[in-house]
Parts: sequence; structure tokens; C-alpha cells
Amino acid sequence: MMHSGEKPFKCDLCTKGFISKSDLSKHQMIHVGEKPFKCHLCGKGFVWKSDLTKHLMVHTGEKPFKCDLCPKKFARKDKLKYHVLTHSEHKPFACEVCSKGFVSKSDFQRHLIVHSGEKPFRCDLCSKGFITKSDLTKHLMIHIAEKPYKCQLCGKGFVWKSDLTKHLMIHTGEKPFKCEMCSKAFARKDKLKCHLLIHSEQKPFVCEVCGKAFVSKDSYRRHVMIHYGDQPVEWRVCSARIA
Repeated sequence: MMHSGEKPFKCDLCTKGFISKSDLSKHQMIHVGEKPFKCHLCGKGFVWKSDLTKHLMVHTGEKPFKCDLCPKKFARKDKLKYHVLTHSEHKPFACEVCSKGFVSKSDFQRHLIVHSGEKPFRCDLCSKGFITKSDLTKHLMIHIAEKPYKCQLCGKGFVWKSDLTKHLMIHTGEKPFKCEMCSKAFARKDKLKCHLLIHSEQKPFVCEVCGKAFVSKDSYRRHVMIHYGDQPVEWRVCSARIA
């Protein structure tokens, strides 16, 4: 039957066909909402054992699938296959708004949401919205307080591996983000972006009491304490207008 392509076992709910009865039984779990394979670290449930195995790599940080064209590694084979396409210059899906090209239709469709401002994936715990399901999944780790990536030098834990990598630069003193207009270097890209505003003379955070303007929100917050003393800063941040 496998060679003929015949799929005699049909699902009564969605008419999808399967080669074996066991595959049909597994599929039907999707409809009943049963997720028998549970992650012992975060409690997330899965219909298939194979999906649980893939999920566990999120906690262990294991990335066994390596790209032959660059140093990137992936936890899943399908992610590697997709990544390899990014090395190709062929990007058939182009955005009409900003002309950005995409390898896959799914990435192109996700990108369009950026322009629409739509955030269809909502967190049930805090109602925060996200553009992609993967962003929502990452966000949920904040609520369960799981910090699997630990700094071996000071013991501080992080939700994301990328945050641990940034943190390690504090210990090493590494500052890979350099300003092209002056000799200053920074450990983090966001700090460099903030610094570049100094060269542009743009100061978007303006004090409504005295009119003094600031490049960063942190500088603005420190300044308003001169006017308000120890009163809570949080409510005053909203008074900063973007010039």
C-alpha cells in the first residue's frame, strides 16, 4: 500500500487519509485535544512523542543540525533545511510595501503583519499581543520563570540564550558594536543605536516641566526626579513626547 500511495484509513472529522490505522489513531488526538506526551520541565503537552523530543532541545540548548555554508546550528532538521534556502539569492516572495524579499510564502505572510500592525497571538496570562506564534511561545517562558541559560561566572539566569551571550560581554569586556562616527564601542546593539542619536542631535524625550530634551529614556527618568523627588517615575514616563 505504501508504494501505491493509497491511504485507506480516513478520518471521519476532516477526511484526511493515512497509510496505517495507528497513524489514523494518532491523528485523531488532534481533534479531541488530547496531548499525552508532557514535558517534565515546563508541563507543555504534545500529541506526538517526536514533537516532545524536539521541544526538549529548547531546554537543553542542543542544536545537532549544522549548516555547511555558515556556522549556524539548529535544533530541528526542518529548520536547517529552511535556513539553507536563505543562502540562495532567489527570493520569489517580495513585499509591495518595502520591497523586502522572502524565500518562503509563510515568512512573506508573517512579514505583512508588520505593516498592518496586527498581533493575532495573545498571551492568556497578560493579554500581550505578538506577531508570530514563536514570539508568543518565547514570551510565555517569562511567566513560568524558567531561566535555563545560566552564566558560569556569576550564576545569573536568562530566559533566552541570546541574552546570556550579551550578558557574557560584561565579564569579557567585549564591545563588538562600534560607532562609525566616533571611536566609541558598545557591548549591545541597542546601546549603539541610542548613542547614534547623539550624533544626529535628535532628542525625543522632552521634560514637560522645563523643556530639557534627552537622547534616552533612562536619562529622561533621572532628570525628572529633580522636579519630583522620590515620587514614582512610572506615571511620568508617559509624559515624554516624541519630537
